[in-house]
Amino acid sequence: MSKIFRCILVLIFSVVVLGKISAQNSIEPNIKISAHRGNSLAAPENTLATFRKVLALGVEFIEIDVRTSSDNALIILHDGNLDRTTSGQGPIKNLTLKEIKKLSAGKGYGEEFSKEQIPTLEETAKLIHKWNKKHAQKTFIYVDCKQVAAQPLIDLLKKYKLAEESVFYGNDAFLMELKQVYPQAKLLPALKNKEEIAAKVQNLQPYAFDVSWPALNKALVDEIHSKGIRIFSDLLGPFDQTTNYTKAKELKIDLIQTDHVQSVKETLFQ
Repeated sequence: MSKIFRCILVLIFSVVVLGKISAQNSIEPNIKISAHRGNSLAAPENTLATFRKVLALGVEFIEIDVRTSSDNALIILHDGNLDRTTSGQGPIKNLTLKEIKKLSAGKGYGEEFSKEQIPTLEETAKLIHKWNKKHAQKTFIYVDCKQVAAQPLIDLLKKYKLAEESVFYGNDAFLMELKQVYPQAKLLPALKNKEEIAAKVQNLQPYAFDVSWPALNKALVDEIHSKGIRIFSDLLGPFDQTTNYTKAKELKIDLIQTDHVQSVKETLFQ
């Protein structure tokens, strides 16, 4: 064996070994994060202000709630009524987009956000699309389909290159409709117990299951993963705490939905 050939072999071996060591020492976030209602804790939920802040924190998904105005505009609001988070009252479905845009979505957040409006889905999609064009880490939408038709929802998300990688949560009947309109949609049905798995897999071929946190255990996680399906879970309210972030990682679930993005990142990835 020539001296040059031996040197080449040593070099190749060194590159492989050092590469493995580097990979072992690097921290790869194996749990994705969804910001619940775009919650940054620094601005009102489901507003462009909080979406901007949480994009800067670095998340894989922003969860939004999509509803439809009386003139068929797609808008972002969790509640069916305006009372809790806006300056308006009554069902949002009874108002036109022009009427909706006169309201403040900053209720309870003081003067700084008094002029914050209820965003449309298009405004939200445009913001995320613009972010994705400029950043290596992409963010997509976790769409909670509150009151919306499948076709206009998909058409708008396609326009901003968000339909393929976003996920869609809703009741099974709506998800079936969505599947007909857009067969490649990443469906996210709720899963209450393991007895529902077979029927939902057959009917929906889900991308992931939204599994309630108290229902999760290693056996259920393993069963769902064995079918090639991901597991998303809401760690909200009393469950949104560091001990549960660590447990979620140990269970190897695929996504945590949280109101405390920075706390999740500090606990798991730093």
